[in-house]
Amino acid sequence: MNPYHSTDPVSPARILIVEDDLELGAHLRAHLSRRGFEVQSTSRGDRGLSMALQHPLDLVLLDIMLPGENGLDVLAHLRRERGTPVILMSALGAEQDRITGFSQGADDYLPKPFSLAELDARMDALLRRVALDRGANPARPKTVELALTFDPLARDVVFNGRKAGLTGSEFRLLTTLHEHAGEPLTKAFLYQQVLHRAYTRLDRGLDVHVCNLRRKLAAIQANELQIEAVRNQGYVLVCSGAA
Repeated sequence: MNPYHSTDPVSPARILIVEDDLELGAHLRAHLSRRGFEVQSTSRGDRGLSMALQHPLDLVLLDIMLPGENGLDVLAHLRRERGTPVILMSALGAEQDRITGFSQGADDYLPKPFSLAELDARMDALLRRVALDRGANPARPKTVELALTFDPLARDVVFNGRKAGLTGSEFRLLTTLHEHAGEPLTKAFLYQQVLHRAYTRLDRGLDVHVCNLRRKLAAIQANELQIEAVRNQGYVLVCSGAA
């Protein structure tokens, strides 16, 4: 993975590490700096949130168990202001912890202990998706049916002047569903296209993203767009008000 922005070949991607294990944090910072990224780090959740809100970032590596403010609270606060991609890092491996992380807007979840190779693979996949989202003709947002505007630069949609406040994963999910409107898409396909990982029966991450997306579309009154579950398959986007 090239550590530079797709739209600015001389500017390295900016990474924030929020990790209270000082030895691990230093290890990650040194590794990512050697890869060419611009890296900041902190060991406190409250400080991490402040840094994420004050500085433009391309990715946040966020531990859950943190002093000052725990990672899930940091993520919830960040999502009210920013769509910055976030990978949660935690020794908490229970399914409910993963679901909670995704429901708060995490883009990926990396259970500890993990190898640097796995970290690199997860980061590179997420940064590629960010580059694609930002590079898809950002100067001209794509306007589609129902006055719904897809803005790749902001990774959000606007309906009648109201922003939905989507996360990066939610934006990718809605974009994928819209490109195949009326066509049922399997969970296996959506996991690969949207979350870039294989689907397993116990993984509820996609379902959580669908629930959040439905709620946010309803909040901006884009009621003609319905994400419907298809029995034994996956999901389909139905545009009931489309011409």
